[in-house]
Amino acid sequence: MSAKAIRKREEIEEPYKWKLENIYTDEQLWEKDLEKISQLAEQVDKLQGTLGDSAENLLSCLQLSDELGRVSEKAYVYARMRRDENNANYHYQALFDRIQSLTIKVGSITSFIVPEILTIPEERLMGFLAENKDLVLYRHFIDEILRQQDHILSPAEERLMAMSADLSLASGSIFTMLNNADIKFPVIKDESGQEVEITKGRYGSLMESSDRRVRQEAYEGLYSTYRGLINTLGASLSASVKKDIFYARVRKYESARAASLDQDNVPVEVYDRLIESVHNHLDLMYRYMDIRKKILGLDELRFYDLYTPLVPEYKLEVPYEQAKETLVQALQALGPDYLAQMQKGFSDGWIDVYENEGKTSGAYSWGAYDTSPYILMNYDDKLDDMFTLAHEMGHSLHSYYSNRSQPYVYSQYSIFVAEVASTVNESLLIDYLLERSTDPKEKIYLINHYLEQFRGTVYRQTMFAEFEKIIHEKAESGEALTPELLKEIYRDLNTLYYGPQVAMDEYIPLEWSRIPHFYSAFYVYKYATGFATATALKEQIKNEGQPAVQRYLEFLKSGGSDYPINLLQKAGVDLLTPEPVSNALAYFGQLLDQLEELLEPQAK
Repeated sequence: MSAKAIRKREEIEEPYKWKLENIYTDEQLWEKDLEKISQLAEQVDKLQGTLGDSAENLLSCLQLSDELGRVSEKAYVYARMRRDENNANYHYQALFDRIQSLTIKVGSITSFIVPEILTIPEERLMGFLAENKDLVLYRHFIDEILRQQDHILSPAEERLMAMSADLSLASGSIFTMLNNADIKFPVIKDESGQEVEITKGRYGSLMESSDRRVRQEAYEGLYSTYRGLINTLGASLSASVKKDIFYARVRKYESARAASLDQDNVPVEVYDRLIESVHNHLDLMYRYMDIRKKILGLDELRFYDLYTPLVPEYKLEVPYEQAKETLVQALQALGPDYLAQMQKGFSDGWIDVYENEGKTSGAYSWGAYDTSPYILMNYDDKLDDMFTLAHEMGHSLHSYYSNRSQPYVYSQYSIFVAEVASTVNESLLIDYLLERSTDPKEKIYLINHYLEQFRGTVYRQTMFAEFEKIIHEKAESGEALTPELLKEIYRDLNTLYYGPQVAMDEYIPLEWSRIPHFYSAFYVYKYATGFATATALKEQIKNEGQPAVQRYLEFLKSGGSDYPINLLQKAGVDLLTPEPVSNALAYFGQLLDQLEELLEPQAK
């Protein structure tokens, strides 16, 4: 029996592919934008050394820089998403390499702007803002520069830093190519005895199998492959950490973590408080693992047992078309305009739905200021895929509202708040499904799914965040990040987070080697804080109705017009306190109570 083949790109039906031709109808237009980028960069460069001469010069430079950013972003997004359709396509690899190199060159040219603004005496700068009404638009932008002035270098040094960007991307680029284009996993037999090739797209489905043999073989097959590359992957991650430390030290930060969080003006205490709050609620995770072990009837719970449903005889397949219809119903509370824009996304070619050969794994939402938001998925008819659709559509509509409500300079919302809109959608969806379920087995299945969301987003991402914190601290103290050390740290954290009910094995300490987010350091904690925030906002929307919805939509429209902590406070959530995370984890405990109540009759 032959292995089930992954479809080629041309075999995917057109309605299920995103319409990138809406960005550029042909490649010649993309080429013209590359020429425009070079021309605009030259115009910006000519203003170097003149920004302090007049309010008009400063305004002209900032406006040209915005236009340059818009065109560059559009060209970059197009080329990168074309490459993501099939990472093995050499033509699109070349397109992306060209725009990436040009973007770095542009970054080098424009790198003088911020340090030169800092050379203008603050009194004179405020005078510029007072005399030129058009310049007032940039007040928050200028305030942010002044806030970070201790970490901004001289114009010459900033240019060097910008020129080094290409080098800084090397470890992440190598990992991406290895992880998406070159790596090949073994073939195993599924539940029916049919041979299937393990892919990252299929791995989730295989781990949800009710057949423990399938789960074990998929798990060991995946990690054995990574183990064969462990020295390369260890060197790659170590290089990425060293890069983070280098840039932090050059900018006079006390640590790489402090440097990263300062970009969002988020105190390091928020990061530490998250880890502390999760540590204080690890008993709930241990309790969940104990429930899982008992219900599955296992003498020993292994890591490949963590994703299989607690009611294996209950199957909930959700075809893509059904998922869209369900989302429209589940998100009614967000109002007619939100629903109309979501349906526009479904019909206007925002979404690339199914896996194909060479396609980037996972899912994301992306786009540029002058394009629609786009969603990459690898939809496989699982319940989890419907939640992924809800999640990415949350991102997309956040971008949609932000881009249409804010000028370009404030259109990009901080990554710190990025996971809020996505998770609000997921939270409303699970509530909708639970409220309408009358089948106890279905309810168990759904609660189990939501518990998995908590486990994956709050507990697991916090564990990732703690791993990042530890490896950066060790590297900062001069310790070598060998594969053995990385495995040891990761093994200890898994033992701490999952507790005594989950048996340690030789494979889970390798998991760090396949996590792309570690190449964007100190990003993952935002999933956990975002989940906690979203849980709080969802409760407000359900309990308060229109006032909470209005606050929430205003938050979506706010983009980067204020610091993220402030924007969330206006929406009704204060992350400077421990309450949002603690309350979310308390809700996790309530779900465990519901699960145990439903399971009691099943156990008799």
